[in-house]
Amino acid sequence: MSERKAQTRYPFTMPVGWFAVAESPDLAVGQTKAAYYFDTHLALWRDEEGVAHTSDAFCPHLGAHFGHGGHVDGCQLVCPFHGWKFDAEGNNSDIPYSERTNGRAKVKAYPTQERNGFIYAWYHPHDELPDWEVEEVADITNGEFSGPKHTNHIVQVAIQEMAENAVDSAHFRYVHNTAEVPVIEKYESVGHRATMESSQKFPTPRGVVNGRIDSIADGPGVSIVRFSGIIDTLLVSASTPIDANTTETRFNFYVRSMGDDKLNSSVGDAFAAEVDKQFKEDMPIWEHKAHLVRPALIDNDGPFMKFRKWYAQFYVDEVSDDRTVFPPPFWPEKLDETPAKATASAKYGTADGETPVEVAPPAPI
Repeated sequence: MSERKAQTRYPFTMPVGWFAVAESPDLAVGQTKAAYYFDTHLALWRDEEGVAHTSDAFCPHLGAHFGHGGHVDGCQLVCPFHGWKFDAEGNNSDIPYSERTNGRAKVKAYPTQERNGFIYAWYHPHDELPDWEVEEVADITNGEFSGPKHTNHIVQVAIQEMAENAVDSAHFRYVHNTAEVPVIEKYESVGHRATMESSQKFPTPRGVVNGRIDSIADGPGVSIVRFSGIIDTLLVSASTPIDANTTETRFNFYVRSMGDDKLNSSVGDAFAAEVDKQFKEDMPIWEHKAHLVRPALIDNDGPFMKFRKWYAQFYVDEVSDDRTVFPPPFWPEKLDETPAKATASAKYGTADGETPVEVAPPAPI
C-alpha cells in the first residue's frame, strides 16, 4: 500500500511584523487572557497602569498557563499554580514562599503596543526587536469618524495569500459581482509600507458616482483603507497568523460623522455587512486554491509580483524553492461557507440581460 505524504501548504512560513492579538476593549485592567498566534500559546494581560502586555503562556516553574487562572498584581503577572510573579520584561520578581527569586525562570515577553483600537504584538522568529511602529490613525481619535463596527473571521490560508487580494482588482467583477473593475492608478512601496491608489465608479439610485479606494499596508499585518465618493469610510484591517496556514482577520469600520448617531450607525452597519459578505465570498477560493510561485499573469492583472517582492522582506527564514505549485490539502468534506453562484447570469447579469445593481463599494480584501 502506498503512503500518502503530506506536503507543506506554502513555500513560506510566518512573516515578521506587528500583528493584532486582541481588540483594546477586550482586555480590561487587571485581566489575563489566553491567546494562540504565531503557532504559540500566549498570555495577554493589562497592568494597573493600563499598559497591555503579551507573554508566552506557560510559567517556567512548572508550566501553568497564565491565561487560565493567572492574575495581575500591580504591574506583575502572577502564576495561578504557585503564585510566582513576573514583571513586564518576563523576569521573576517574587516567589511568595522564598526569600530569593529565580534568575533562570524567565517568561518571553513580546513587544506590545496599542493603536487604532487594537493590541499589537511584535513577532520575529529569532526575537529581534521591532524596527518600526504601527502608525496611529488620527481620524479615529479626533472625533470626525464614527465607529467602529466589528467583524472577524478565521480562514485556512496563509496571511500573504490573503493579502494578495489587495492588488487583484479584476476579481471584484468575477467574485463579488461588481459592475466595474476598480482601476489601480498607483502602487508603490517604501520600506515596510506599501500604498495603493485606485478609482471606482459606484452605481447609486441617483446615477454613477466617481469614488476612490486608497490603502496603506503598514507592514504585513496592518492595513488602513479609505473609501470616498458616496460617503467617507475608513477600514482598519488587522490580519494575524495563527500558524503558517491559518489567519485571523479583524475589520473595524468607521464612517465620517453625519451629525446623527442613528444615521452613522445605520451607514456603518450597511458598509460592514457588504464587506463581510465579500470576505465570505473570497473564503472558499482562499481555502481551496493552490499557491503558484510563477502565476500565468497578463498585463491587465494587478501588480502581483511587485506586491510579492515587497512582502518577501518580512520573511527571515528560508523560503522553499523545491517546487512551483503548492496545493491545499484534499478536504472534500469541507463545505464552502457561502453558496456557490450557480450560473453566469447570476454573476454577471440576469437571464434577460439586465445588469446587476451594485449596492455598496467593494473593499480591497
